[in-house]
Amino acid sequence: MLVLDQDATRSALPWPQLIAAIADMFGGDCVMPIRHHHEVEVPGERSATLLLMPAWVPGLYAGIKIVSVFPDNTTRALPAIFGTYLLSSGKTGEMLAAIDGGELTARRTAATSALAARYLAHPEAEELLICGTGRLSLNMMQAHAQVRPLKRFLIWGRNGDSALRMADEAQALGLNAQAVSNLEAAAGSADIISCVTLSSEPLVKGAWLKPGAHLDLVGGFKPDMRETDDVAIGRATVFVDTRAGAVKEAGDIVQPLKSGVLKTHDIRAELQDLIGGAHSGRSGSEEITLFKSVGAALEDLAGAILAYEHVTGGLK
Repeated sequence: MLVLDQDATRSALPWPQLIAAIADMFGGDCVMPIRHHHEVEVPGERSATLLLMPAWVPGLYAGIKIVSVFPDNTTRALPAIFGTYLLSSGKTGEMLAAIDGGELTARRTAATSALAARYLAHPEAEELLICGTGRLSLNMMQAHAQVRPLKRFLIWGRNGDSALRMADEAQALGLNAQAVSNLEAAAGSADIISCVTLSSEPLVKGAWLKPGAHLDLVGGFKPDMRETDDVAIGRATVFVDTRAGAVKEAGDIVQPLKSGVLKTHDIRAELQDLIGGAHSGRSGSEEITLFKSVGAALEDLAGAILAYEHVTGGLK
């Protein structure tokens, strides 16, 4: 069985190929049951979450990702997310690979956001604001740079030192990045705003968004989590990765639906509709677009297959 650690997983998932693999999987025959989502009590701390995400392509590959999210790991200088992906043959059930789940999750999440931005962000977008300083931040910058001519990268975080450190890491990769402390000003100038936090309260206000902005909401994956407010929902054309996941799990969608600010028919399309051409995406240069992702198991399977085939050359 192939075992890929964090570094090997990163090397096996180059951005252009990963974005293309996820697009192909959304348009293919993947079977994706609703994921298992369990709350895990942590005495004296915020509860953790255990996620089990199965998916398979009949006769080819089957896989499951096992992920834990411990939000208070930040107090221990540990990543909030740990996980492993188990990839099997879809014909025999033979275990093929164990892949670092944290790295796979970070890269496929960023690649999916970039794939959505290909349809939803302004074609001439030059400035990207990242809200959050965790593992996803660098991935988001690199992935979005694959689909839009980005020239400037702004990084905001509740901890200013973390934002500075992330900016240094981005600069080391050749990105023109800087930490910012004024979130309102940064959000008002950015062409793309990508939120990658575990916030339970809105961070980016809809009143701050300029015409033509694209708001990418990634961090919230539970109904009580929120990264933007009702004003943003009301001003934007709303898209999601999957309707089934977003209306059940995404607080940025669930809460406005419950209050009546958003109607189900206001969700214009899911990612599969954009990729397949059922919806054309952005309709004009002044339109504000919003993409909410909660993650889909087919994205993980696409990445796992790519990593496995990248290393081995494919099924024998």
